[in-house]
Amino acid sequence: MANIFANTFDWMPVQGSTWAEQVDWINNFITYISVFCTVAITGAMVYFGIKYRRKTDNDPTPHITHNAALEIVWTAIPTAIVCFVFWYGLVIYREMRNPPSNAQEINVQAEKWQWTFAYNTGKKAVNELIVPVGQPVRLIMRSKDVNHSFFIPAMRVKEDVIGNQYNYLWFEANQTGQFPIFCTEYCGLGHSAMLANLRVVSKEAYQDFINDRAAGEEEKTPEALGKKLFAEKACASCHSTDGSVKPCPTLKGVFGHDVELTDGSKIKADENYLRESLLNPNAKIVKGFTPNVMPSQQGQLSDEQVDQLIAYIKTLQ
Repeated sequence: MANIFANTFDWMPVQGSTWAEQVDWINNFITYISVFCTVAITGAMVYFGIKYRRKTDNDPTPHITHNAALEIVWTAIPTAIVCFVFWYGLVIYREMRNPPSNAQEINVQAEKWQWTFAYNTGKKAVNELIVPVGQPVRLIMRSKDVNHSFFIPAMRVKEDVIGNQYNYLWFEANQTGQFPIFCTEYCGLGHSAMLANLRVVSKEAYQDFINDRAAGEEEKTPEALGKKLFAEKACASCHSTDGSVKPCPTLKGVFGHDVELTDGSKIKADENYLRESLLNPNAKIVKGFTPNVMPSQQGQLSDEQVDQLIAYIKTLQ
């Protein structure tokens, strides 16, 4: 059934990701339905307008009442189609919001008017995103200034990139090649020039790329810099990294897991939770601990240092 609607419109970009075919299928399905309804309704209006037009001044105006069966049919069929489109879209959306555990993480920073991509080995690239083919990739995105929107048409992924908050998207490229990246949020005079290139390479070429560092750069990975910062800021005075009890919650195994708060609610410890806990420690207090113990790091840490501390906390599993 998927092949009926896939690849119908030649103007669609190449299907470069594993779910591009699904996205194209539902897009084509909606287009087919819209075209059919437009032609059928407009054609019926024209036909009946001509057939039942008033030919002379003596023609009586017919008294037309409703047709219950017809009304049920033209209500039930569109409702069923809308429900099907909603269900299909929800299935794809849920898949898009839940990256697999083995996804390769890459940090993305947007600013007027360029994209910076940072890899877990400390490698950075401007306006060129390099990913391996056949490997899920999770992009952790944040804006340095105004709102932007990250869009890779060939991968069928688009997500807003905003300041003071992390946003995510993931995809798995199914073929090597080069594909354009756009900003789809008007972000200023240079918006149209905020372009980048996605280069999908083999897994071997990707490993060569991210490991190609100058001597001494091994100590400049985000995790290493975060560990160093953790020591410089004396974070270990309140937070343990081995599960032992201290005035503040241990950081061992916290990332990616649910945290119970003092009000009984639970929250997943992701990048946004850790960032908020660094900059506004009293916003969400972990059950069993008291507020006003940890000082706020607002203004004490740069955005890059926050990223480094989070990268280090991720390693404490």
